[in-house]
Amino acid sequence: MWLLLRRAYPLRILLPLRGEWMGRRGLPRSLAPGPPRRRYRKEALPALEVPVSPVTTTEIRQYLRAHGIPFQDGHSCLRAPSPFVAPSDIKNQKKDATTSFCLFIDKTTGHFLCMTSLAEGSWEDLQASVEGRGDGAKEGILLGEGPEAEDREEVLRIWNRAIPLWELPDPQETQLARVMFGLTKVTDDTLRRFNVRYLRSTRSLVFPWFTPGSSGLRGLKLLGVEGQENGVQYVETTIPRPGVYHNLFGLPLIGRRDTEVVLTSRELDSLALSQSTGLPTLSLPRGTVCLPPALLPYLEQFRRIVFWLGDDLRSWEAAKLFARKLNPKRCSLVRPGNQQPRPLEALNQGLSLPRILRTALPAWHKSIVSFRQLREEVLGELSNVDQAAGVRWSRFPDLNRLLKGHRKGELTVFTGPTGSGKTTFISEYALDLCTQGVNTLWGSFEISNVRLARVMLTQFAVTRLEEQLDKYEEWADRFEDLPLYFMTFHGQQSIRSVIDTMQHAVYVYDVCHVVIDNLQFMMGHEQLSTDRIAAQDYIVGAFRKFATDNSCHVTLVIHPRKEDDDKELQTASIFGSAKASQEADNVLILQDRKLVTGPGKRYLQVSKNRFDGDVGVFPLEFNKSSLTFSIPPKSKARLKKIKDDNGLVAKKSSSGKKGSAHQNSETCIGQDPCQPDTSPSSRHKN
Repeated sequence: MWLLLRRAYPLRILLPLRGEWMGRRGLPRSLAPGPPRRRYRKEALPALEVPVSPVTTTEIRQYLRAHGIPFQDGHSCLRAPSPFVAPSDIKNQKKDATTSFCLFIDKTTGHFLCMTSLAEGSWEDLQASVEGRGDGAKEGILLGEGPEAEDREEVLRIWNRAIPLWELPDPQETQLARVMFGLTKVTDDTLRRFNVRYLRSTRSLVFPWFTPGSSGLRGLKLLGVEGQENGVQYVETTIPRPGVYHNLFGLPLIGRRDTEVVLTSRELDSLALSQSTGLPTLSLPRGTVCLPPALLPYLEQFRRIVFWLGDDLRSWEAAKLFARKLNPKRCSLVRPGNQQPRPLEALNQGLSLPRILRTALPAWHKSIVSFRQLREEVLGELSNVDQAAGVRWSRFPDLNRLLKGHRKGELTVFTGPTGSGKTTFISEYALDLCTQGVNTLWGSFEISNVRLARVMLTQFAVTRLEEQLDKYEEWADRFEDLPLYFMTFHGQQSIRSVIDTMQHAVYVYDVCHVVIDNLQFMMGHEQLSTDRIAAQDYIVGAFRKFATDNSCHVTLVIHPRKEDDDKELQTASIFGSAKASQEADNVLILQDRKLVTGPGKRYLQVSKNRFDGDVGVFPLEFNKSSLTFSIPPKSKARLKKIKDDNGLVAKKSSSGKKGSAHQNSETCIGQDPCQPDTSPSSRHKN
């Protein structure tokens, strides 16, 4: 058994690498709240030295034909004979399409996976193997090796300590565990078929990850429970680390002749569905956050895929996004609703799960011809107004009052004077969303990724880590778990290279928020004309189209035109033509009035809001120690809320002196920043 390796580009093996597990850093490790908590790993997306178009399906087909390689066209992959399987291995097996055509090639990226040997790599790696080139060619690499020794020991130790629920010595403990995880109606037979166990020391369910085609144990997921004021919260931990945890829970129970499957976002939901319907069910390893392309070959055999991911709009949006990867024509979606909760809740409520599955809607239609196809979509948004508004910021409540939330498919333009702290603010703005599970891609062309990561880590820890280096590892571990990725571009780049990298991030990492800092660093590469305004219009249009086509929010930082220091910026102050403000769904301006009112006086102005039209301003105060705009310095007096004669809420410090910059946050909203502020708080401030 052999495998070619290219210099500096080794073919990776789809097996667990050395990862992090809670056993080596404390059990369990607490993170920021958010249902359910998961572990993630950030990666740097490779920079493209020259603009290179991604490989297309046509190019892949032409290459295979040119080299005499037979192939079959699938839903999201092409199937071909694998060069990574010894001929003797194929002869010993029953020769059919499943065994001989075991190499799956992703139509979008060219990434391949051999289902027999578990070898995988890029399209360039496959070309090097087919053509027999590559100076780094080596022999004797075992493709069937398991996890690294340390991970393997952890997996076996936990698995051997865990026991089935029905074997717990105390019946009360068994009942308590079933109540905690909502398994009161899930039978022991179902738990036995899926091989689910219980770890008494941590009160966690243990879900195994078995090697495809065998009973080898490759990894584990532990599901714990934490009590909250309004219920419970599930906490997930995987071994190996989530970046290589590609388990489709329930895969060993899938037969070769199965043509329909239901995908869920939680293992508990798969148990309920399998028990109630008898249909094949699989659970995605990262829930609604990401569908790794490495899993697509395992789903090729199904002619129909039903997504039943959850009971909120976020799950609905994720289902539509994942259906694009799997070919929407074969996908159906279960719409969230009061009578259609997630599968486990439906089972506990005594609802008919087969009936709910029959109501699944097709993910694809040729065109919308009337309101009839839209009425359920409209009802969903009216019934879930808060969810339709998007993900809300936890650090900027005043921003929630104006923008209502962060929504997919929108374009936000952000500007501010030079030196006002645009990059520092937008990094905290994006970090706030990232900590809530919004997969984020940063494209920083002005400052290095190391410096940017240092700023974001300080904002994440809300402390100066250079003065507390003993806590660096702890905070770095937690920061690394965020779904945060960085482009490795620096300096001037072409818009084509940037868009290609963004497309890759959306497909592979399911990125739904891209930050570009800033637009001016892409204008030097455009050879459209000598007119910089025309070049900027083209770039803005490209980002607008990308956001719409990929249902991904793009935040674009643009420098303003040079204005007098004593004048506030307006929407017209954005550099270039009016196209940027016209194409944008939201326009944010970081105003800096330090030359007028003294140093440190900043506020954020929302000058455009296409979602519901609310505009206004709210003050910001920079905390130098934590590099944040959302957390005021501790030396400021605590603020109190009082009501004036008209019932309006105003804020002022308890000492009667000037309070923090947040004191006018409510009275400023909706007020034109160009007009003089005549409110009592403004007179007090001035």
